Amino acid sequence: MGAATLLDITALALLGLAGYRATQLAVHDTILDPARDRLHAWHERRPESAAREFVITLISCVYCMGWWISGAILVTYLLATGQFAGTPLLVHGVEWLAVAGAAVFINRVDDTLGRLA
Repeated sequence: MGAATLLDITALALLGLAGYRATQLAVHDTILDPARDRLHAWHERRPESAAREFVITLISCVYCMGWWISGAILVTYLLATGQFAGTPLLVHGVEWLAVAGAAVFINRVDDTLGRLA
């Protein structure tokens, strides 16, 4: 088995951008309002449910949702490019942190620029 290599900076940047955009889609974009509305209505029927509260927290938090979406995008990329197998899971864990961090950084820049406009 050869030495494990991390994502190059170009792949990291593209995956970070994809993670940012997918997170915005999931949390904010109006195209998914009907799905989020159904989940909120489901939660309101049993607001004391810890599981339902968890789902609502997940779908309304860019950091929570962004973490999982970044992981899904990373795994999809690694599997599609044949880079998943043969690399220790710890390396992929570090890549996950990097992709999620890049997506969060872009989100913070977007938030800051939005406040300045």
